[in-house]
Amino acid sequence: MLPALKPSSALFSSGPTKKFPGWNLSHLSNTAHGRSHRATLPKQKLSDAINKMSSMLGLPDGYRLGIVPASDTGAIEMAMWSVLGAKPVDILSWESFGQTWVSDVTKQLKLSNVRHLDADWGKLPDLSDVNFDNDVVFCWNGTTSGVCVPDGEWIPEDREGLTIVDATSACFAMTLDWSKIDIATFSWQKSLGGEAAHGVIILSPRAVDRLESYTPAWPMPKIFQLTKNGKLIEGIFKGETINTPSLLCLEDLLAALNWAEEIGGLDALINRSEQNLQVVSDWVDASNWAGFLAVEPNTRSNTSICLTINDPHISQLPEAERKDFAKAMTKRLEEENVAFDIGAYRTAPAGLRIWGGPTIDTSDISILLEWLDYVFEEQKRIITSPKEA
Repeated sequence: MLPALKPSSALFSSGPTKKFPGWNLSHLSNTAHGRSHRATLPKQKLSDAINKMSSMLGLPDGYRLGIVPASDTGAIEMAMWSVLGAKPVDILSWESFGQTWVSDVTKQLKLSNVRHLDADWGKLPDLSDVNFDNDVVFCWNGTTSGVCVPDGEWIPEDREGLTIVDATSACFAMTLDWSKIDIATFSWQKSLGGEAAHGVIILSPRAVDRLESYTPAWPMPKIFQLTKNGKLIEGIFKGETINTPSLLCLEDLLAALNWAEEIGGLDALINRSEQNLQVVSDWVDASNWAGFLAVEPNTRSNTSICLTINDPHISQLPEAERKDFAKAMTKRLEEENVAFDIGAYRTAPAGLRIWGGPTIDTSDISILLEWLDYVFEEQKRIITSPKEA
């Protein structure tokens, strides 16, 4: 039967993601629009955002957080272009974005002393094979595969190289061991549900030492420049952004951070994501058609939750037809205003991807799962019913 309820919000996209519960346009009423971002009030708001994020993430003393251009992509590329080349590089990939950073390192920076450790969809590379005498680049969470590293235990404290971590769908939703991370990047359009286009970069003291002691062989665009005359540009980490930020996006970020503080900070954000994953996990355990793309339970993302369609009638179809089946499901869900944008990433195996980050209510996830069962059975009947002559 048609489910009796629909989610309070149909927004389950993996980025940009749903706003926090209770968000409305009035949260932008204090925007310093029309002001120079160098003026006292906007600069104070930028500083407040930096301080709130740093405090909520629990950054250790000496770590610096700055707002930079071009979302997480700009932030991770800024990191790689600024520090790589001083040492050999180990780069890990197990999904689309990791592969993009591999291309950056090998085809754009043209580094030759690179070890690429990769894995098929749903799996991690052998983490014990990573050489931490080298610089190491990896995604903490694979947004397009729903596979994350289980923890930071595999990273040694006494490493020689830097760890450079794309953490865009992990920050504010997963526990990050900052002692194991030298550079992290993210975008607040993910777990905080903020507006897109701005990135964040976090530097450890070891990363600052590298920046101040190493000059890359390639030209550095202005929006990538973190140093001047061999010294870190400290203003970037105090609200003096490299280029002009959107003050509307900034106000939206501050509203999300205030909401996060009100509900209990980082622990509450992580708990909301973990509850969402648990509901999906319980449903998958009882399902006769759905599974996780992530093979190992301790590597299953609590934000980008990626599902496969394991029903034997569907799984035996060619990949193109499996993708068509999943698209038919997502189209029906959108027609019913139940869920938008939950198809698998375009290069991922056929399936579904549900954002389960902190701004998503668990009750909405539960209702969505009832609809997934309904729409699956509906679409299965369509393709398995005898065709009329």
